[in-house]
Amino acid sequence: MPHRLRALADPRAAAPRPWTVASAVAAPVAMVGGWLLAEALAPGFDPVAGTISELATADVPHPGVMTAGLLLTGAAHVATAAGLRGVPRVGRLGLALGGVATAAVGLLPLDRVPQAHGIAAAVAFGALALWPAASARRGGPWPVRPAVAVPATAVLLGLLGWFVAEAASGGPVEGLAERAVAGAESVAPLALVLALRVSRRRAGS
Repeated sequence: MPHRLRALADPRAAAPRPWTVASAVAAPVAMVGGWLLAEALAPGFDPVAGTISELATADVPHPGVMTAGLLLTGAAHVATAAGLRGVPRVGRLGLALGGVATAAVGLLPLDRVPQAHGIAAAVAFGALALWPAASARRGGPWPVRPAVAVPATAVLLGLLGWFVAEAASGGPVEGLAERAVAGAESVAPLALVLALRVSRRRAGS
């Protein structure tokens, strides 16, 4: 059996590269830590109504904090995608695309280039919601089987739908909805990395 096919068929060969744990941890730390620090440095900012993007504009005292958080989150997603062995390429590409788009959200501030910012945000949210389902593989390790991966995407799409509805209607909890989906999407790669490592240990025991 060719090496690549053997790697896909053997759960013991499906563990991500060791350094993906660090990159997967870095994503939620940078995203959630970024918005918490940015909010702390912006007295009077309402995190329930105000969006993450607003924390990276000239309307707050230190926009560079959230910008750095978005850039680090994006880079972490790309690094994690590069180290995910045993995951179909289309899923890894989806995660990497989400990472690049997340970094673009930080580089394209809402107050300067709103249209480009909106496009980057749409790509980032969409790719980071869909990549788990795109990673599904029948007969693979349990974390990437359709019964696990598809519901994960369904949850992320549900949270994204809540945010879109709030944003479209100017709802009073738009910021909260955005933080819910952004936080969940930043944690999803870490959940997969840890689950794949557990799956490999069980297969090797």
